[in-house]
Amino acid sequence: MLPKFLKPYHTNKSNLVRLGPKTDGGYIIDKRILRLTNTLITCGLNDDWEFERDFWKRKIKCQIAAYDHTINKEFWWNRFKKDFIAFLLFRKLRISKILDIFKYLDYKLFFNDKKHHYQKKIVFKKKNNKEITIPEILSKFDKIILKVDIEGDEYKILNDIKKNTNKIVFLIIEFHEVHKNIRKIKNFLNKFDLKIIHIHGNNYGGLDKYKDPKVIELSLINSKMVKVKKILCKNRYPVKGLDYKNFKRREEIKIRFYE
Repeated sequence: MLPKFLKPYHTNKSNLVRLGPKTDGGYIIDKRILRLTNTLITCGLNDDWEFERDFWKRKIKCQIAAYDHTINKEFWWNRFKKDFIAFLLFRKLRISKILDIFKYLDYKLFFNDKKHHYQKKIVFKKKNNKEITIPEILSKFDKIILKVDIEGDEYKILNDIKKNTNKIVFLIIEFHEVHKNIRKIKNFLNKFDLKIIHIHGNNYGGLDKYKDPKVIELSLINSKMVKVKKILCKNRYPVKGLDYKNFKRREEIKIRFYE
């Protein structure tokens, strides 16, 4: 079972909406925040910007800034070679899979104008111009949605996130190796204006020995900017109609909490 401090606060289900695909890369937001912000900051992009695309569709005049140092020319060349070989070996026969070979074109078309991808690594202490810190990013913006999925490095920047809460309307964050870092998560959430309103277990990460998810996705809203009821939610997680399997071939993870 997960500790009670990870249990979401009550939010009307009608306020919750999923952005992104009905698989890995989709996350839950509270649609009330859309009137408060025009800016989405993404830390960790990989080759999936469907969440960003959905946000852009709802906020056409928005700004999107994505940071991921691993998405470069080498990444795209290696990806194309791998996909093209799979196609020649008849492993990519569906139209969607064939189109996916040319994902780079979609990348170039999407990231333009007010939507930018920066090849910079998110760090706690900057050592060179290929790195950037959360305070440096947020110095350019105000009232933002912050999405963090940086494969374990999230723990290095939690203090920076907490110190800049006044600039964050909504936070989406993936915590990896939860069973090893539960104290860090607890300290981060303690005396925090950002309140959890949704939780999902990422089944890509598997289960620990107690059958709890090793990777969790949290959605948090700034209680100083949007009213949050001071009662815990009674939902069962995953929530039907909102949550979907990250990895379709594995069972969804049911989340249980200590009372």
